[in-house]
Amino acid sequence: MRYIKAGLRFLLAAFFIFAGVNHFRDAAFFLKLMPDYIPQGWHWPAVWISGVAEIGLGALLLVPATQRLAAYGLIALLIAVFPANIYAYQHSREIFPGLDPALHFWRLPLQGVLIACAWWYTRGDSSETAQPGSSELASDIPAL
Repeated sequence: MRYIKAGLRFLLAAFFIFAGVNHFRDAAFFLKLMPDYIPQGWHWPAVWISGVAEIGLGALLLVPATQRLAAYGLIALLIAVFPANIYAYQHSREIFPGLDPALHFWRLPLQGVLIACAWWYTRGDSSETAQPGSSELASDIPAL
């Protein structure tokens, strides 16, 4: 299981790094996703900041020492951009007339899957950190 988790961590990190780079390669696409209720002057900074955050958090996910912090950061980022994805779905016909609105709809549950994946990386790999009889094993059990 440890190897599967490590491989999926690499894929998740690559996904976010790629998505973050696309904020700069195709900024016009991401600017269209910005809801009307966010002031126009904040659109480009929000796209830029979210792109930098995706690249940085994706890279930090690859480093075992920063994996948990990165995973929590990705969860927060996914929650923060969720309203923009709802907006994109609600206004997909006017924002992207040639694009099937179902594509924007499927981004919504995909975010839940990505949050669940990131949550997995907030948990340590107990086989690596705790040995039988070790006091570290007890630290993984939440207090009641």
